[in-house]
Order: sequence, then structure tokens, then C-alpha cells
Amino acid sequence: MILASQSPRRKELLSLITSGFEIIPAKCEETLPEGITPENAVLLLSEQKAEEIFAQRKSEVIVAADTVVAIDGKILGKPRDEKDAFAMLKTLSGRVHSVFTGVCVIFADGSKTTFAERTEVEFYPLSDGEIRDYIATGEPMDKAGAYGIQDKGALIVKKINGDYYNVMGLPVGRLSRVLKGKI
Repeated sequence: MILASQSPRRKELLSLITSGFEIIPAKCEETLPEGITPENAVLLLSEQKAEEIFAQRKSEVIVAADTVVAIDGKILGKPRDEKDAFAMLKTLSGRVHSVFTGVCVIFADGSKTTFAERTEVEFYPLSDGEIRDYIATGEPMDKAGAYGIQDKGALIVKKINGDYYNVMGLPVGRLSRVLKGKI
């Protein structure tokens, strides 16, 4: 099995399912068509990543994923800089947003399963100082929506509805069932 991601979180989460995998990050450029929905965006990106690695290693099972945060129909990717992170966190403050993770599994026989998981996340209202303090931890800079639920970001999350691991970047329960042929 190959995980087509360099995310340490996805590596950790896939190891809950199996220890027998290799990591080969996909290098495809992540560009999206104008007006694409968040759910379709993660489906498209995860499929592109999986297909890139499958073209190199056709006899392996490939697992690829992509995660976005969305609010008001707008996709929030990884912040470009601290100012961008501040703007994202300010937008999410005190509100409910959606986290979408798209997963594509290509089996060694070339068959493919692609799905998207959605989790609703509500933030506590955040002061500008709280946002600046969180940004100062460095955590927001490599994460969609400028936060990670698994570390200090847990302190700003009021409630979730859905798969916790989906917010981390890989819905392991559903993926496990797909890999076992139960879905």
C-alpha cells in the first residue's frame, strides 16, 4: 500500500489501519476549476494524487486524500502567511464551518473508490489576541483553514458533528471499511 501524501497526520492516521505502507507524496499541482464546490474539490484533488502515483506503481494499492475547510461556500486552504491565517481564523470565530476530506483508493487491479467525508466544526468566539497567540504557535501555517484540531487548535473548537479524524485529514473508520471491501 502507498500513501500519496507527505502529511505526518495522514501517516499517523493510516497507521491506525495498517503498518504496511510506503509514503510517496504526489507532486501534482493543486488547481481547481472556478466555482467548484468544496466536496467536488476534495474528490478531484484526491483522485488526481492517487492517479499520479498509480501511474508509477500499478501493482500497489494507492491511498490519497485532500482536506479543505469551507465556510459560506468559500474554500479556505492553507494560509499564505500570518495575515492570511489571521483573516481565516477571524472568519471562523464563533461560527460553524465544514471540513471536507476527499479520499481516493486505487486498488492493484485498477478499480477505484472515491468518497468525501464532511464534518461540521464550531469555533468559540475568538478575540484578536487569542488568534494572534494561536498563530504564534506556528500550528496554523500548514493546515487548511489555519488550524489543527489535534493540537493547540483543540482549545478554540467548541463542538464537532461528524468524524473527528476527518478534521485531522483522514476519515479512518470509513477508509478502513473501503479497504476491507465492506463499503
